[in-house]
Amino acid sequence: MGLVFEAGSMYIERKQLIILKLNQVRSTKVKLFAIAVLLFGLTFCRPKERSMVVKASAYNSLEAQTDNAPNISAWGDTLKPGMKVIAISRDLLDSGLIYQKEVRIDGFEGTYVVLDKMKQRYTKRIDIYMGEDLKKAKEWGVQEVTIHWIPEKK
Repeated sequence: MGLVFEAGSMYIERKQLIILKLNQVRSTKVKLFAIAVLLFGLTFCRPKERSMVVKASAYNSLEAQTDNAPNISAWGDTLKPGMKVIAISRDLLDSGLIYQKEVRIDGFEGTYVVLDKMKQRYTKRIDIYMGEDLKKAKEWGVQEVTIHWIPEKK
């Protein structure tokens, strides 16, 4: 009967990826070859994770650190203590660290979301949101961390 392929689609990282499903195969060798071709093709469709060492400071929702609307981010989001949020230096936008991008930070649990931008004067830097806990932010100070993210596919 030969090979019959059916095209289906699913969204991975909000991009459409064609997945071929093998319906009928007579030979085990042909089946293995088709699976190998499929897996080889999928590795080129998957975005590669990026990582970068950056300076990381901490910030709070306090007027002394921002302005008269300390809970409002540069993109207009309302920040609340307990949220896992980072602000990025504007040069990192070109690296795929865009609004609402999820980021992993070595040494921290879970993922953080890019919801804020830092002032123009900073480069290769992130600011980790620590709610209103000024003591915790001061204890953190400024440290080098490695961040990981998957950029949008162009």
